[in-house]
Amino acid sequence: MDSVAFDTLKFAGTLRDKAKLSPGQAEGMADAMAEALQGDLVTKADLRAELAETRAEIVRWVAGLIGFQTVAVIGAVVALARSLH
Repeated sequence: MDSVAFDTLKFAGTLRDKAKLSPGQAEGMADAMAEALQGDLVTKADLRAELAETRAEIVRWVAGLIGFQTVAVIGAVVALARSLH
């Protein structure tokens, strides 16, 4: 996954100067923000891979359900034919 460039020193300075936070609070918030931004950013490639995996899983489920339905219908027809004779 990609990460975003984030200047923690500048962010902490802005928090101290404009928001009037203490240096400890500003540095803590800057560190927390940097950690959050470096975390789990999703890219287009990630989304495409996840969609391809989900699509394949759906196809497997649908194929399985069609097979099950076919067997159920054939079983019902055979049972009906036996009951008529």
